Amino acid sequence: MRNKNIEFENLFFVNQQFIKKFKKNYSSFIKSGNYILSDFVSKFEKDFSQYNDSKFCVGVGNGLDALSISLKCLNLSENSEVIVAANSYVACIISILNANLKPVLVDPNIHTYNISVSEIEKKITKQTKVIMAVNLYGKPCDLIAINKLCKKYNLYLIEDCAQSHGASINKKMTGTFGDLGCFSFYPTKNLGGLGDGGAIICNNKNLYSKISKMRNYGSIKKNFNDILGFNSRLDEFQAAFLIIKLKYLNKINNHKRKLASIYNKYLKNDFIKPLQQEGVKDVFHIYNVRHPKRDRIRKFLLERNIGTSIHYPRPPYKQNALKKFFNESFPISDEIHKTNLSLPISFFHTEKDIYRVIETLNSFK
Repeated sequence: MRNKNIEFENLFFVNQQFIKKFKKNYSSFIKSGNYILSDFVSKFEKDFSQYNDSKFCVGVGNGLDALSISLKCLNLSENSEVIVAANSYVACIISILNANLKPVLVDPNIHTYNISVSEIEKKITKQTKVIMAVNLYGKPCDLIAINKLCKKYNLYLIEDCAQSHGASINKKMTGTFGDLGCFSFYPTKNLGGLGDGGAIICNNKNLYSKISKMRNYGSIKKNFNDILGFNSRLDEFQAAFLIIKLKYLNKINNHKRKLASIYNKYLKNDFIKPLQQEGVKDVFHIYNVRHPKRDRIRKFLLERNIGTSIHYPRPPYKQNALKKFFNESFPISDEIHKTNLSLPISFFHTEKDIYRVIETLNSFK
């Protein structure tokens, strides 16, 4: 008899326990007749800013828009440089280009997979205006050191927190170390919605005011447009769901940390496991391991009904749409992309599931 499948992700199982409570909010949402930037969005923005200990939150359409709007609101000269990790998700690079700025790629740290602080300083020029710190896989970057660099060179710091909802360093939340923190609520995130959604948090009132206008055609008061803007508003429907799920975010993160601790303890050291750092509280959006036989291992697991994923199979500088913008090599990033494998670690997975994944992986030869 075949064992049951261990899917990499199943969003129905993830969200099942939230749906009953959401139905009440959904009914209220439908009856209200207010479907754009109304009570649920305002409530979620207040709750999410409080959760992150930030003064302001603006809900936007998705994570890419959060990054693009954040860059646009800084009023930087065209082709100003934005430093970002070479192995970041493609949305980071697209957001920089959307803002008519120049992405400058930096190889990551081979141990954390996040941007290398020592490599950042080598790339800073007179044209550098922003460091975009991407908290990949739910692990915070070395944000304290990056923040010091920003102050030294008078640079903006934008955090891409699309994968780090609830992560922290010394109890300070990701998204609050720099000028702006950008979030995605794509369904697979730890705080995932039922569709696209995003948010920007900050402590600067002027930036908050500008972002609030920019997400809504440049307008706060209907039919009065103060600046050029976008149509990128967090949907009331999504906010009605996220309000509920936010209350469970710590539970979700703690569950994933528990599963990660089992991997860390029992998975053979043949696999390069996530680095554990004192004072750094990861949220394990992804549990990523590396192995030179990655593709064979993935096939081996699939044959035994265990799903995995790769984050990401191709780096942004090798994507057809983007490779014309880059002519450097990034050997550390290449190594990560060739060897990384994401193992099951969803909110619906049980400890029993993880032990089975480990037993199967440990039997690979």
